[in-house]
Amino acid sequence: MSKKAFGIDIGGSGIKGAPVDLATGELAADRLRIPTPQPSVPEAVADTVAELIDSFDVAPDMPVGVTFPAVISAGVAKTAANVDKSWIGTDVDALLTERTGHDVFVVNDADAAGIAEMTYGAGRKSSGVVLVITLGTGVGSAMFVDGTLVPNAELGHLLLHGDDAEKYMASSVREREELDWDVWAGRLQEYFSHVEFLFSPTRIIVGGGVSKKYKKFLPPLDLETEIVPAGLRNEAGIVGAAVLAHREEKALKKAAKKAEKKAEKK
Repeated sequence: MSKKAFGIDIGGSGIKGAPVDLATGELAADRLRIPTPQPSVPEAVADTVAELIDSFDVAPDMPVGVTFPAVISAGVAKTAANVDKSWIGTDVDALLTERTGHDVFVVNDADAAGIAEMTYGAGRKSSGVVLVITLGTGVGSAMFVDGTLVPNAELGHLLLHGDDAEKYMASSVREREELDWDVWAGRLQEYFSHVEFLFSPTRIIVGGGVSKKYKKFLPPLDLETEIVPAGLRNEAGIVGAAVLAHREEKALKKAAKKAEKKAEKK
């Protein structure tokens, strides 16, 4: 039987989840999406996460990974994007673990998408500096160096024209300003040229819902770096969260066994 973990992707408008087959990176059942409660305060969101998990036959020992739209440090939200500001300072790991009864591991949403792409998608077997950039309401980013994640790389907040880059070139900006694809590609050119200069990546992977239309905006870009569309697209968050949960569970079990052996020697 293949190993599975459960992944949940928390967003400003919806919370979606499904079990993931870790051998293939595919969802092991149809995903369920529940609207994010408004206001999206911690207690209400935790209740929704518990409701989502209870909608599936999730074994008690199945690890659960959760993406969250914030800088996450040791399970604690340091920022809050598209969710209520009361999340700042909340131990998301502890809250969701207590509310769901499962061991929950929380990760930044863009980092989760990056983990999925590096494990199963367009980043597989990539070395050097790989950047996964998600274009949506804002701009998310994940950075990997020889396959190792550099957590919480907030490259959507690089300065461009004196303000956060995402306010100039996010997918939502294209829609709001009704930019045609060529004009938007020009803005992406500015951004990715800046990123290329700063980090000298070996590959840039572009994700987010708009990536399914990559032929409209990636071909015009003139970069030295290879730039490619993401492979997992909208399922990347769920898949990456599940991968992370499985890895964290293995690490904890390994640490526990090591501690047990050390105690026996004493």
